[in-house]
Amino acid sequence: MVAEIGQFVLILALVTACFQGVLPLIGAARGNAPLMHFADNAAFVQFVAISGAFACLTIGYVTSDFSILNVASNSHSLKPMLYKVSGVWGNHEGSLLLWGWILALFGFAVALFGRNLPDSLKARVLAIQGLIGVGFLMFVLFTSNPFERLDPAPLDGSGLNPLLQDPGLAFHPPFLYLGYVGLSVTFSFAIAALIEGRVDPAWARWVRPWTLAAWGFLTIGIALGSWWAYYELGWGGWWFWDPVENASFMPWLAATALLHSAIVVEKRDALKNWTILLAIIAFSFSLLGTFLVRSGVLTSVHAFASDPARGVFILIFLIVVIGGSLLLYGIRAPMMKGGGLFAPISREGALVLNNLLLSTAAATVLLGTLYPIFLDAFTGAKVSVGPPYFVSTFLPLVVPLIIAMAFGPFLPWKRGDLTGVLTRLKFALAAALLFAGVVWWWQSNAPVMALVGMGLFAWLLVGTILEWAERIKLFRGPLTSSWKRLVQLPRSSHGMTMAHIGIALVVLGITASEAWQTEHLGVMKPGEQISVGGYDFQFEGAENVAGPNYEALRGTFIASTGGGKGILMYPEQRRYTNPPMETTEAAIRPMLTADLYVVIGDADGKGGYATRIYHKPFISWIWIGAFVMFAGGALSLSDRRLRLGAPKRARSPGAKEKALTGAKG
Repeated sequence: MVAEIGQFVLILALVTACFQGVLPLIGAARGNAPLMHFADNAAFVQFVAISGAFACLTIGYVTSDFSILNVASNSHSLKPMLYKVSGVWGNHEGSLLLWGWILALFGFAVALFGRNLPDSLKARVLAIQGLIGVGFLMFVLFTSNPFERLDPAPLDGSGLNPLLQDPGLAFHPPFLYLGYVGLSVTFSFAIAALIEGRVDPAWARWVRPWTLAAWGFLTIGIALGSWWAYYELGWGGWWFWDPVENASFMPWLAATALLHSAIVVEKRDALKNWTILLAIIAFSFSLLGTFLVRSGVLTSVHAFASDPARGVFILIFLIVVIGGSLLLYGIRAPMMKGGGLFAPISREGALVLNNLLLSTAAATVLLGTLYPIFLDAFTGAKVSVGPPYFVSTFLPLVVPLIIAMAFGPFLPWKRGDLTGVLTRLKFALAAALLFAGVVWWWQSNAPVMALVGMGLFAWLLVGTILEWAERIKLFRGPLTSSWKRLVQLPRSSHGMTMAHIGIALVVLGITASEAWQTEHLGVMKPGEQISVGGYDFQFEGAENVAGPNYEALRGTFIASTGGGKGILMYPEQRRYTNPPMETTEAAIRPMLTADLYVVIGDADGKGGYATRIYHKPFISWIWIGAFVMFAGGALSLSDRRLRLGAPKRARSPGAKEKALTGAKG
């Protein structure tokens, strides 16, 4: 019965989305207030309906209702409860239902928190959200029904992919989808603005919090996925430039550019067309990621489905949404009036440079991701575009981007003094040179790019702190005065500082771990000892152990330095039966200065076992930095000015008195 209820409310959500996508647009065009206000009620009904459908599927998983095909294919009665629940979105059909639920959630949030929006703009935004919902709900109901029945029902299910039975993967997809789908709101605002033919600072103020929320969720979602790949796959890396990884990274780059571009629209009434285009591109990248994961064109650990029919549906939807929005942009964008002028050396100029570099970086990633797919489709040739391409094209863009990140906040609006900014950044430059010199003295054989990376870390970190100190006039007056300025400084300014510091920490983690990683790959027998990264790793042996729903070969290693106390590490090679699969569980000892990473493999039949041991300096700072970036975004979002958006302009007392007199007459 629960499946039938879920099916019914899902159909109800589709019907509601159809009305939500049409009636408010008619109301906005005709100035019909009841039709415009209908969008709020429709968004609420659609959210409640999809929430009901999602709850029904969750009940099916929790109760192990194997008469539902989706549950039987992706769950098992012996699976731990956490993975029964996460199994709801750990498959194609369930993940699409989660996608639709988050889309409805954002639509409802716009209806709830958009009280200060003009009625016509709000109606159009919610209508666009409804039309996007129509596309995804049709996809779910007609090609990917999560409530399809199975008769007769099996006694037990096939089980969830063991690679997905991990806390990191339980939380990674929801956060990533919150980022993907959050960009639909900025897209809807952009299309609504094109329809109205108006973009102004108030519009940018309304768009910024939604962009910031999507950017923050994408940041933490990508970080969780990277962390999962690092400790779960057992290959020792944290990013492989996998096409599906790239599919999440491209909208993050576009959202970062959009976030900065919207600031220029809000502060200087400039870059309007550029901001609208970025909003379209950012959401288009999100849809592209959905296509890549579910079309069958990729073979990846991240891929959900390989049904070409589903891929064709998504491709058509992709063409309609992206092609239609770009066509509308081409027609309406030239009619929008430009904003204020600014000199190249100004804060606006720095943000333009920032956007150009981010957009070019996204384009290089897009080219490397799609080129093998197109080449295979048109010629049948099989090529692989791997990390060397991405590193050689992406890195030259990142270096000037990080340099500009320290410059930009020091520059005033409209026109700046480059010499004055360089004078204020002299301590950051000195710190970068000094830090790079110390690293070169410590590691004289360090690669040149490693020294550049460490210098960029110091440059951005110190430059960001200097800018923050200048805002509160630290050490330029009484500390009480600085404290007062600190308290009065908008939270969005503190959030920007935190986000930039987070990026500096990510640069530190990437540079150090890639440049100075040491490793040992070979066969070890019990009692043998290997030295890696200043640690002695002694292999104590391996034994078979039983887990909740798997059998494992568990190794025991002791890592020690000199006469220090040893660190026990227990890597595992797990064997699942439902479904049958082997996975590698690395033993990791995270520390602030380095991670110790041990993997055990198969026995060689002679008493030895394949082992991989890594010493990874400062790699944990990659995820610490990502968390600091997310925290900075959350702090900025808590700024009351962003949460409220642009308030309605209050009428003057004279106008109010005149209106009252007219009403009495």
